[in-house]
Amino acid sequence: MLRANKRKEEIDMFDKLEAVEKRYEELTKMIADPEVISNQSEWQKLMKEHAGMEEIVMKFREYKKAKQAMEEAEELMQDPDMKELAEEEYYNSKEQLPKLEEELKILLIPKDPDDDKNIMCEIRAGAGGEEAALFAGTLFRMYSMYAEKKHWKLEVLNENETGLGGYKEISFMITGKGVYSRLKFESGVHRVQRVPDTESSGRIHTSTATVAVLPVVEDVEIEINPADIKMEVFRASGAGGQHINKTSSAVRLIHEPTGIVVECQTERSQFQNKDNAMKMLRTKLYEIEKEKQDNEIASSRKTQVGSGDRSEKIRTYNYPQGRITDHRIGMSIYQMENFLNGDIDEMIDNLITADRAERLKGEEN
Repeated sequence: MLRANKRKEEIDMFDKLEAVEKRYEELTKMIADPEVISNQSEWQKLMKEHAGMEEIVMKFREYKKAKQAMEEAEELMQDPDMKELAEEEYYNSKEQLPKLEEELKILLIPKDPDDDKNIMCEIRAGAGGEEAALFAGTLFRMYSMYAEKKHWKLEVLNENETGLGGYKEISFMITGKGVYSRLKFESGVHRVQRVPDTESSGRIHTSTATVAVLPVVEDVEIEINPADIKMEVFRASGAGGQHINKTSSAVRLIHEPTGIVVECQTERSQFQNKDNAMKMLRTKLYEIEKEKQDNEIASSRKTQVGSGDRSEKIRTYNYPQGRITDHRIGMSIYQMENFLNGDIDEMIDNLITADRAERLKGEEN
């Protein structure tokens, strides 16, 4: 019975792959059609669909090539003169097939439509007073260094700095290729255990900071009625030079139907701050809609990696042991300095792998 079910799953999978390849070939012809090219919006839409299928089609063709090579080698093995050479080809191809099949299963999992988007990130100091604010600053530095390593652009939108160099809160945008796909699992409560610089007795304190990673959305994805927005302008505070404090360039937007408030004060002009504040507002409204959809999915299937709930404790940074532990996947890394200097790819790769495994299990069920 189990073997029959497995065979049916394989047939279903290859039927899907054949359909994807057929659609890919149709799109290849369509995007080369001068009539389609003349309609730029339609052409771009088809190009995006075509690009989204390319990886899975190339992998499927690689699988078919390996399968064909195995079958041809099996036939050649009947010829005594070719047997030794054909056997090597046969077993090499046979060994490749299960690996390629697993890769195809993963590629067939529906992709998160937000993966290619830029992000808006908010870090807020939690429990722990000034030490929590310093930890928020440590996390901001870590993500800044990671963005630099990835050649992404980081732009601070709003900040509330403390006297010792920490942040009560800081909001920033990171733009680049696949930013959300790499950083989406950073949402949640980050906990630090260390002896604070402000503590003379040398006792270990536990403090927290909350990280929220939101996909940045375009105007067309979220419509906002201008009548629903109340705008306030005020003088920017904090660093930025005297010029920024002489004029009311900072902008606060209040979305009255939801009560969402966003502020931006890092740019010199009111226009730039308003533009960035609108991006922040659209992103937050999109998050509300996305959360509704995610909750519907989560009611039927809860992933191990988690939904990115801001109240969920996801990671502990234990300074005395030099250990960073992610509680969702039970993984610990003992390279505190490197990690806080932006070397976080190993943790991110493992979170992505765990999420894929859970989603694959969900698809099979």
